[in-house]
Amino acid sequence: MQMGLDFSLVEALVAGVDEVGRGPLCGPVVTAAVILDPARPILGLNDSKKLSEARRERLFDEICEKSLAWCIGRAEVEEIDQLNILHATMLAMQRAVQGLSVTPLLALIDGNRCPALAMPSRAVIQGDGQVPAIAAASILAKVSRDREMRLLDVQYPGYGLAQHKGYPTAVHMEALQRLGATPIHRRSFAPVRLRLEQHAQEEQALAAHIAYVARLNALVAQG
Repeated sequence: MQMGLDFSLVEALVAGVDEVGRGPLCGPVVTAAVILDPARPILGLNDSKKLSEARRERLFDEICEKSLAWCIGRAEVEEIDQLNILHATMLAMQRAVQGLSVTPLLALIDGNRCPALAMPSRAVIQGDGQVPAIAAASILAKVSRDREMRLLDVQYPGYGLAQHKGYPTAVHMEALQRLGATPIHRRSFAPVRLRLEQHAQEEQALAAHIAYVARLNALVAQG
């Protein structure tokens, strides 16, 4: 029995678009747009969350090889903090679609809203488990972001980024409290913002203590 979605559902020149990384406390939001080739089947396409990491990695290469066109888009942490995560996600989706080497006739967007695009688009709720092109996009987006988070784990050790990919797990929250926020943490997200406020208060308290000790030392020296 064939695993994954029915590839016969693939329509010519229809792009699937999906994102990963809206919920994490750090790192970019990553999107992908994929136009599958109806003449080149890819078995096993499904929502990336339903696939093992090894299976996603294998499908990533096959999708890139067999698709008519594909593109990875992203919005950086600074854009997320400036625009908010929803608008940053829409921007990243626009970038993915605009980066396609083939212009689609239609873009199918995973979720309940569409970014502003130059071609017709339609939102498909839980589309990554229904539409092969969206499933392919979900795989490209997830594998791309997961790879980046493993690299960031080396750059910012101690947070466990390679394991939780920036999501607010207990391990991540404990590390955030213990080590503080890094440049890749999203300042607009409440746990990060609260930790930064706490750090500022700690710095102010320390400065006040140092000033107090200095005044005492000055008084002792005078006496």
